[in-house]
Amino acid sequence: MTATLKLDAFLPYRLSVASNRVSGTIAGAYQARFGLRIPEWRLVTVLAEFGSMSQQALCGRTQMDKVTVSRAAISLHERGLVTRTPNPDDQRSHLLDLSAEGWALYRQIAPQALEFERRIFASLSDEEQAQLRKMLERVEAAAAAISPGF
Repeated sequence: MTATLKLDAFLPYRLSVASNRVSGTIAGAYQARFGLRIPEWRLVTVLAEFGSMSQQALCGRTQMDKVTVSRAAISLHERGLVTRTPNPDDQRSHLLDLSAEGWALYRQIAPQALEFERRIFASLSDEEQAQLRKMLERVEAAAAAISPGF
């Protein structure tokens, strides 16, 4: 007998639904208040946290594909939120960094992001939140260890 897949009980699906719901809630606020889509917000945040970075490095850090990162980077550059400088280690690429306007935007958004997180996870104790973080790290590591072809 073939095993039956029940989507609502399938953990990868549940993780995706939860992620989409959380991201969608936050994205709506970022779009309305700051004109940022999720990929743009992620780039701003990563650049604020880690500093100057190539688009390839941003792909690795955010787990977003090249096209999504490229479009977000172009949008942010056109808005004057990031600067582009030649990459001294690779003449074929540029390093992105937050401009003064990008930093100002980040300083506006970061407290709101933390407040969204607080509200979303308010029903979990500090211990439960720490456990969830650890479990997510283990799930991510396990998924990374599985080859794409199984």
